Amino acid sequence: MPWDRLWLHTSKALLRRWLLEEVIHAPLEPILHPSATRLRWAGLSIVAGNLLFYAIWSQLLLQPYESLPIRLLMAGLGLLFFAPFMTRDCGSQQNGWIFSAVCWLTMPMFFFWMYWMNEGNPVWLASVSAMLLIYYHLTDWRLATLGASAAILVSWPLAHSGLGPAVTSSSIPMENSVVIGFAWAAGFLLGFSSANLRRTRLFNTLSTMAVMAHELRTPLSTVNLMGDVLRTLSKNDLPEAKRKKFEELATRLQNLVRSMNRQIDTQISNAQLLRLPREQLPVMAAELVQDVVSNYPYRSTRERGCVRVHIQQDFCFLGSRLLFGQVLTNLLKNALHSLASASNAPTPGDLRVDVGVHRGKGRIAVSDDGIGIPHGQQHRIFEPFFSTQAGAGHGLGLTFCKNVVEAAHGTISVHSEPGLGAVFMIDLPLNKSS
Repeated sequence: MPWDRLWLHTSKALLRRWLLEEVIHAPLEPILHPSATRLRWAGLSIVAGNLLFYAIWSQLLLQPYESLPIRLLMAGLGLLFFAPFMTRDCGSQQNGWIFSAVCWLTMPMFFFWMYWMNEGNPVWLASVSAMLLIYYHLTDWRLATLGASAAILVSWPLAHSGLGPAVTSSSIPMENSVVIGFAWAAGFLLGFSSANLRRTRLFNTLSTMAVMAHELRTPLSTVNLMGDVLRTLSKNDLPEAKRKKFEELATRLQNLVRSMNRQIDTQISNAQLLRLPREQLPVMAAELVQDVVSNYPYRSTRERGCVRVHIQQDFCFLGSRLLFGQVLTNLLKNALHSLASASNAPTPGDLRVDVGVHRGKGRIAVSDDGIGIPHGQQHRIFEPFFSTQAGAGHGLGLTFCKNVVEAAHGTISVHSEPGLGAVFMIDLPLNKSS
């Protein structure tokens, strides 16, 4: 029947849209709510929990199987969360995958292993059920689902490989699978709904800001027209001094409008980035950098003169030229703000943009000799709504940069010493086919 075919077609379209938006294109969050404090608490729980429960299950409430070497290994993995490289930049891709690996080994892999080795007794049935709920609370629901499934597939043959007491499948009660399945389903639903809620809140906030930013275009157009009027007046029969003043004022007004329009474009793109498909077109790094530096709305000739571009080796990468242009514009704006906050007037070379290839990846580095970033804030600068510019920043610029770079399978990192400036490095996979 036509109605049945229409219903089937609509259902397939809705399912495909859901898979694309919620599973494939939704940003992956290996560490939920990343922060140094959260990492340390997770590490402390892994270390103390393994030592405490080993003492309980081996001394007070004896279990059929316990292993001190394995417990020490699991506790040792928890110490990684105290390492400076982890707490310094909690939101980096590298640390996200380290976090995922440690959580997988110390939670589903270890717990299912102990569950099989103890032949599914009530203690480890309860432990596995609690572990699944905690696991979905710590990491992205997709990673948790994949990790739990992989742990069962890997731990089951290991438990039957003779690495401990003999395990017999018939000794594990069948009803245990119902309890574990219920706990797994509860963790899945909680993790999925929490991810949906976080993205919806962030998207609504950014969308509201995008609408407000868009509404600013009308008064900005009026200011731009005032600049045109001033430029026209400067061409009348006026003394040279007044003509130059009119021309300078018109230029400043129109540069201000260009700068504001760039910020509006950035905020609108930032609001839509969670939903838009990722554009993957070849982009030449040197051309992009030179175009952004040339067209940036500098506030003065001195500010323009402090910027230097060094092309050590050009490279091509796949991404959105428009979005990467906004990324570089934002980094330039932050660097110029840092220079303006320094006590000395900017001099040529105080802001440098380098393009080259480093360890098999293309690198764009934006360096400045400004005030730098305090060590205690460097691990948070890519978090939404966090800004080092008290009262001046909205805290979304670097989050936008991070989202754009990671959408192109790259990484963005910072190295800074307070009082000596900062270096922002964008590393991108090379597109060797062009």
